[in-house]
Amino acid sequence: MAEPAGTGPRPLRVAVVGAGPAGIYAAEALAGQDDVPVAVDLVDRLPTPFGLVRHGIAPDHVKMRALRETLHHTLDHERVRFVGNVEIGTDLSLDELRRHVDAVVYTYGAAGDRRLGVPGEELPGSLAATDVVAWYCGHPDADRARVEDAVLRARDVVVVGVGNVALDVARVLARSPAELDPTEMPQHVLDTLAAAPVERVTVLGRRGPAQATFTTQELRELGHLARATVLVHPGDLTDAGDAALAAEDRHVARNLAALQGFSENQPVAGWTTVRLQFHARPVRLLGTDRVTGVEVERTTVDEDGRAVGTGETSTLPADLVVRSVGYQGHALPGLPLEAGTVPHQAGRVLRDGVPSTGEYVAGWIKRGPTGVVGTNKHDARETVASLLADAASGVLAPRGDDDWVDTLVARGGRPVLLADWRAIDAAEIALGAVHGRARTTLHDREQLLAAVRSAAAAVEG
Repeated sequence: MAEPAGTGPRPLRVAVVGAGPAGIYAAEALAGQDDVPVAVDLVDRLPTPFGLVRHGIAPDHVKMRALRETLHHTLDHERVRFVGNVEIGTDLSLDELRRHVDAVVYTYGAAGDRRLGVPGEELPGSLAATDVVAWYCGHPDADRARVEDAVLRARDVVVVGVGNVALDVARVLARSPAELDPTEMPQHVLDTLAAAPVERVTVLGRRGPAQATFTTQELRELGHLARATVLVHPGDLTDAGDAALAAEDRHVARNLAALQGFSENQPVAGWTTVRLQFHARPVRLLGTDRVTGVEVERTTVDEDGRAVGTGETSTLPADLVVRSVGYQGHALPGLPLEAGTVPHQAGRVLRDGVPSTGEYVAGWIKRGPTGVVGTNKHDARETVASLLADAASGVLAPRGDDDWVDTLVARGGRPVLLADWRAIDAAEIALGAVHGRARTTLHDREQLLAAVRSAAAAVEG
């Protein structure tokens, strides 16, 4: 009888699919314990690690993006191997990966966008926040042509949603070129934003301000833009139900206080305006060849906290509409998915209601797109505790001893390892120095891989 995985002459071999915060926290929890010897492969389809810390947090949030320096400690751990530029399901099937390792932890997130479900949503000039964020963060898969075509026409912008991502998009579009220039944005993003004719940004909340999901910190940051004024209609802040919620919830109270301050603002000539408009839901995007406006219905909030239409409508001009109404997970080929998440029990993947030996899940694809970056740490620890308990009880049997990365390379794959990532990192820092910045993001996959090849050639030379 084979010894349980991790108790024989070789360590427990675990592949973590997704090198964002959830994956890195899972790798950290595995590598940081001594009860079960482990070897962890941190796998990502991109040539770069850090997931939404690199490609989701807005580049003008410098302190938040600095979290990657903390995450990098795990990449440097002797028990962890970063393997980027590998897409499970395309470069290597899930079954193939599972034949080479003792356990797999899926942490690939929930990057899909939710739709409004209104007429006109398919018109040019209508974008998902995921598209815009990917573009300004330099994601290799960003649809640059489509986003830049929309942004360069955008005098009037409507952002649908009142979460942190919606405020990120509004803030970035309203910032002056001087504010954005020191950031890590790719140069073509900075050039496009500098040329964009944005004058008005309207952020629509389908319910009242007390139901908004943005944090107070994100909200207050809008008030510190160099050449933009935040406006709120005082009538949106008079609901007795909001006042009652504020009395019970300090977060709501802080948000309402910040909004009250904005309601006292007046437009400034020559400045961009950012208007936060509540009790307003889009019912139709207007236009023939592209978006020209949004038909908006006034709403009230019922006893269950739902937005209910009043039938009263108005029209907002819009050259660009950005929907920011949530993320959803997608299926990895061969992995079950229910309502946008992988079914699980304490992190153990369920197939037909039964725990699947050697399969685990953590992060957004486990619990849905909720919480902040730090939420993933507790989430990952729960999953890793289940995995280690299975290893200790003999549930996990050792599989093959050959290295799946060697198999991938033999068939022509181009995995990016930690030394290769360091070459990319150095290339971005060098590119940033040319423009007087700490870093400039390389956005193109071939540019990223070219940095790897260049560094390799320098070593060989």
